[in-house]
Amino acid sequence: MQKKEYSVEIGGKTMTAIFSDLAEQAHGSVILKYGETIVLATVCMSKDRQEGLGYFNLTVDYLEKFYATGKILGSRFMHREGKPSEDAILACRVIDRTLRPLFDQSIRHAVQVITTVISLDEEDPTILAINAASLALSVSDIPWAGPIGAVRIGKYNDPSAPLGTSDNLKISPIQSLRMDDEQYKFDLTICGKDGNINMIEASAHQTKEDELEEAFKKASEEITKLEDFQKKIVAEIGVPKKVIEKEKIGEESVKLFNKNILPKMESALFSGVGLPAHAGKKKIDELHNVWNKMVKDSFPDRDDFAVEDDLFDDTENDMLHKKAINDNQRADGRDMDGLRDLYVQAGGISSILHGSGIFYRGGTHVLSVLTLGGPEEKLLVDGMELREEKRFMHHYNFPPYSSGEVGRIGTTNRREIGHGALAEKALAMVLPSVSDFPYTMRLVSESMASNGSTSQASICASSIALMDGGVPIKAPVAGIAMGLMMRETTSAKGGQEYKILTDIQGPEDHHGDMDFKVAGTREGVTAIQLDVKVEGVPIKILAEAMIQSKKARIAILDRIEKEIPTPRVEISPNAPKILIIKIKPDQIGMIIGGGGKTIKDIKERTGAEITIEDDGTVYLTGKDDKAEKAKKIIEEMTHEFKLGEVLKGEVVKLADFGVFVRLNPFVDGMVHISEMAPFRVERVSDIIKEGTIVPVKVIKIDEERGKISLSIKEADKDFFKKN
Repeated sequence: MQKKEYSVEIGGKTMTAIFSDLAEQAHGSVILKYGETIVLATVCMSKDRQEGLGYFNLTVDYLEKFYATGKILGSRFMHREGKPSEDAILACRVIDRTLRPLFDQSIRHAVQVITTVISLDEEDPTILAINAASLALSVSDIPWAGPIGAVRIGKYNDPSAPLGTSDNLKISPIQSLRMDDEQYKFDLTICGKDGNINMIEASAHQTKEDELEEAFKKASEEITKLEDFQKKIVAEIGVPKKVIEKEKIGEESVKLFNKNILPKMESALFSGVGLPAHAGKKKIDELHNVWNKMVKDSFPDRDDFAVEDDLFDDTENDMLHKKAINDNQRADGRDMDGLRDLYVQAGGISSILHGSGIFYRGGTHVLSVLTLGGPEEKLLVDGMELREEKRFMHHYNFPPYSSGEVGRIGTTNRREIGHGALAEKALAMVLPSVSDFPYTMRLVSESMASNGSTSQASICASSIALMDGGVPIKAPVAGIAMGLMMRETTSAKGGQEYKILTDIQGPEDHHGDMDFKVAGTREGVTAIQLDVKVEGVPIKILAEAMIQSKKARIAILDRIEKEIPTPRVEISPNAPKILIIKIKPDQIGMIIGGGGKTIKDIKERTGAEITIEDDGTVYLTGKDDKAEKAKKIIEEMTHEFKLGEVLKGEVVKLADFGVFVRLNPFVDGMVHISEMAPFRVERVSDIIKEGTIVPVKVIKIDEERGKISLSIKEADKDFFKKN
């Protein structure tokens, strides 16, 4: 085997890139090692151009291998890797969103990036996969404007760190820190190049914007190290990039466009001022269709009109940028920091639903529905990296009708999984603790109409649904998508001319330079996601966008709280009731019984669901009085009688020496004849009979023999006089 190794220190640990002939047929490959986590990245490009495709065909795959954990994973009946896990799909999206902006989008050759997790320790394999993909592309002959660097950075509750310092900012936190919600204040995955940022995934516990900006800057320093490391490798072993000639548009097409379409574009693109939200988009789409038909009719001998299509898109793009930067003008006439019209509705859909919320922002309409269940309905996640039970889930659906299109309904796609995960991340930061609210919560957001950032509208609608369902969240969360129109200046000093756009929609979403989604409460940010169409955005601009987004977020929260100021006091009567009791851990076996017989019997008798934790916490779930019935049974089973305790019981058996009294369905005690009355009793049957309810006092407990001695006369000396 031919092999060459390069190393760099990142976050206090050594990262090693290994180049060998292991995957020698690939156009570029590398094995990247960090600690004991190892990822292989390979890249290939198709030999031939894909005619008539109309877009750049990039495929990214992230393969989780069970052997990477040193364990035989999977189900009892299937020990082979199956469809990608949700974590794998989210990793694919992060890699794709980082790499894609650095490709020339006019390329019509297919490019495939495959990252394979070979070994898994406590380091984050996703970060390693991004950097490995960058290296594999950089040393290959595939045209790409990298390299990029990727880091994970977190801020942790470190009492020893002075207030206001970055001493508790940690690069590449290990898994135990990343997964501990109580430990970290925020957790960021950041990618970029040349001092700019081109991808962010973040979750945060209501963190201030300036703290996040500080983390961006610190991450950028580490990213620069990774870039320099990769550039040295490329200089030594990289190969020349292939030159792919762009297809040129014919002069006749340009003349046709300039004569018939260009004069109408500005009025169509900016026709939405004062009209319904979709009006401007509809007009420009209609004009685009006219252009498509025109070129087909004008050139009947051709089948591929991608260059003409690009001409329309590029002109639209240039026009939007020019109007925004030069004239402060947006397609729908709003100010740069203006929000579209809002509509909020809490509940009012159906009494069957446990909670619901409807949220409109212009032409983007979302319905979110809450369902509550008991602890036994938690989602069991058994993946390569993560094994846990989830008590909160957010799922997002984007049916084709929401964008006025015809399409397939079926398997959840990567985009839906990604948007669902983003909203879940944002909302998870304000959920009550298990002890305060032991329910399993599932939210489903249905995108009903789409005209920009349904993911952030889903966060808003879901906050409303949670409050409508009576979930005592810490604070409502709102999300907003920030856009950017940017161009390089022509001045000698260089830099950028730009305008930041609040609440992007339609053409701004499609042609803008970034989609910067920021979600949070009044107190701070809970989640961030950044996608760009340029090679990167300066941190200064991102910081400004966060501040501008806060203004919009507060306006949305004002509107939400006007509709529903606080969570409802009571949950829906259709939701199950959950009662919590505590037993001693050594009593768990008694409740479960041999082979689960006892707990099964309690479930059948009461209709309640019973979940017992290892620490003795018992959750009883059921509608009506089912949970109360189960609670009573378990409390009786586990009740520990104490000396001096006074209670009532039924006489169940008479004997010459006394009576037996049933204290509960599981425990009897004995009253000796001498403890029955303050006078001499000759025969028990003279003063009492079976079925009599008597007061008793516990006077002796024999724990070894499991016997309890009782006294009627000490509980009530006048009982027999009164009865």
